[in-house]
Amino acid sequence: MTSLIIGASGGIGAALAARLEAQGDAVTRLSRAAGDFDFSQPDSVGDALAALSGPFDRVIVATGKLDGAGHPPEKSLKALTAAALADQFAVNTIGPALILRELPRLLSRSKPAHVAVLTARVGSIGDNKVGGWYAYRAAKAATNQIVHTAAIELARTHKQACLISYHPGTVATKFTAHYQASHPTVSPDEAAQNLLGVLAGLSVNQSGGFYDWRGDEVAW
Repeated sequence: MTSLIIGASGGIGAALAARLEAQGDAVTRLSRAAGDFDFSQPDSVGDALAALSGPFDRVIVATGKLDGAGHPPEKSLKALTAAALADQFAVNTIGPALILRELPRLLSRSKPAHVAVLTARVGSIGDNKVGGWYAYRAAKAATNQIVHTAAIELARTHKQACLISYHPGTVATKFTAHYQASHPTVSPDEAAQNLLGVLAGLSVNQSGGFYDWRGDEVAW
């Protein structure tokens, strides 16, 4: 099988690529850290993906950031800044959207394909019981909407494709270093195993959904 991992230099992305290669997949790795693209330069995303021929059986978008413009997630309204909002949307919403824009030509129209975009449970409006984290929550909620909408369009031309938003849980990476003491964590390799297991168990009828690492549906 062929897999495209976008965000392959991060903890989850690197673990996914390694696990897939170990099971015999041909894996293509792209990442911001490697200089493959820059979300602040929209054309660079299209250029990076235009260089790929595909089709891919599996595409996973594992990009993201937790802080906004260098500020930690907000605990109150007074901590909210325009810079943090803009930064969060640039990386966590606009970036994945630009990637999904290129998706139709990267997937086969006649074979099954699975696509996951890593978002987060805190992007769920229905599950929000504690507040805070305004910029990050808003950006992830917007990404969920983009994924859901893209899945509707994709189903018209790629009838065997399944595209989902995915919450991996708290993974022990640099991304979550300041929050691991108060949340149960899993290793990047375990997170990769969970994600691949969930994808393998989904059908096209579940495309456009929002699922967690157990395979349970998450409220919008």
